[in-house]
Order: sequence, then C-alpha cells, then structure tokens
Amino acid sequence: MVDEKREIRRAVDTGKVLFGVRQSEKALLTGSAKLIVFSSNTVENVKEKLIQLGKVAGIPHYEFGEPASALGSICGKPFVISALTIENVGKSKVLDLVKGKGNA
Repeated sequence: MVDEKREIRRAVDTGKVLFGVRQSEKALLTGSAKLIVFSSNTVENVKEKLIQLGKVAGIPHYEFGEPASALGSICGKPFVISALTIENVGKSKVLDLVKGKGNA
C-alpha cells in the first residue's frame, strides 16, 4: 500500500510540482503534467474542468482525501492547495496512487 501523504511530499521534495489551479490548467494544456491531485474540498466545477482537460490529454487524476489546508501542510507550504500538478515524480511512487483506480 502506498502512503499518499509520504509520496506527495516526496514528489514535492525530489521532483517538480506545480501548485494551484491556473498552473495545473497550463500544465494540462501543454501536456507536461504526469498527474493532477485535488483536495477533497476543491470546488466541483474547477475539479470537473481539470478532470476533463486531463482526459483529453490522457493524464490521470487523484483525489486526496483531506481538505486543501491539509494538502498545503503536507507539501510544506504556508497556504492552502486545492490542486497540484506533478510534472516530474522524482523519487516518489505517487503515480502508484492511481494504478487500478480507473480514473485516468
């Protein structure tokens, strides 16, 4: 079992991660994203838009089970994060979070 918190933090520390909805949208449009992660309280229409962009580009998504404040804390940031995009996983196994979930 992959520890979602540990792997998200490892991706932040060793890979390349973009924070925020606008940055995520740009990464999805350019195709540089490997995975998009949402907090549990991301606004529904924003989430749907990013998921749709991801489907067109073939990029999977993962819904983190905690609110944006917890996601920000896990990433070591002093602000809330409703969406983040992983461009380079670094040493993390964060892509294992979406394997077998069928949400690509």
